Amino acid sequence: MAKAYVFTRHGGPEVEALIDREPPEPGPGQLLIEVRAAGVNPVDFKLRDGYRRPGQAPVELPEVFGSEAAGVVVRTGPGIEEFTVGDAVFGSTLTGGYAEYTLLPVAVAARKPGGLTFAEAATLPVAAATAYDGVRQLALPAGATLLVTGAGGGVGSTAVRLALHEGLRVVGTASEGKKDVVESLGAVHVASGPGLVERVRAAAPDGVDGVFDLVGGEPLRAVAELVADRTRLITAGGKQIVGELGGSPVARARDAATLTAVAGLAARGVLRPRITATFPLARAGEALRTVEAGHAHGKVVIEVGA
Repeated sequence: MAKAYVFTRHGGPEVEALIDREPPEPGPGQLLIEVRAAGVNPVDFKLRDGYRRPGQAPVELPEVFGSEAAGVVVRTGPGIEEFTVGDAVFGSTLTGGYAEYTLLPVAVAARKPGGLTFAEAATLPVAAATAYDGVRQLALPAGATLLVTGAGGGVGSTAVRLALHEGLRVVGTASEGKKDVVESLGAVHVASGPGLVERVRAAAPDGVDGVFDLVGGEPLRAVAELVADRTRLITAGGKQIVGELGGSPVARARDAATLTAVAGLAARGVLRPRITATFPLARAGEALRTVEAGHAHGKVVIEVGA
């Protein structure tokens, strides 16, 4: 039997539990990995609360938390040629990352570069890959100005790094408490809250050429007016309303090629993951509370196994 952190029904923290379960069996196109680290993301507690992604299968309870992990291949499913037992890999999980063992579909798995720790690799499939997809989708030319809302979070901070790497000027919105974080990335910080649009205009008097939103809601509605070409307005935080504003959600690639590209950038230091807290699997609930409460100024990771 192996340990896994699950939710037993929809609800709040009271439905969470650390349980014993048999390791899952890999099917065609799947890898069974011994998990060494799992990333913690807001979507984890949202799924516990009852949210399901469009097209996602109904939940099978108990469901293991976590959508990204890194570890070592211990068994391969039929027809696997890309990986062998003993390979260090990371990717999007099929059976949850807060566990000693999980399944990775080969289609969304990649080799862990030697220059990255398992903890660093585990943070890439969600936040870093979303940022990578978004910056590529905007395709702004070097010298253009990009506004990133929620620049102090996991996706936002990575988007800032990638945009600067592409030669863009970046203005990042975040709370005053995250000002030092945003400025340390190389972006111009603008405080979030009432008066946001006026402060952005003061920070970028020549205007902004694109908006990468990670907040949604009223802040997204407000900053939409700053960009004339609404094809350059994208969001990962306000998918329900961005269409009426003339923009679009971030188009996620969700493939191995993207993970490989992101891992290469991380290994070269372009978007080195900023891990601010780690927890053992036995304290997975604390890790989730840290993210759920909004106290994380970087990535939170659960370390599992050797």
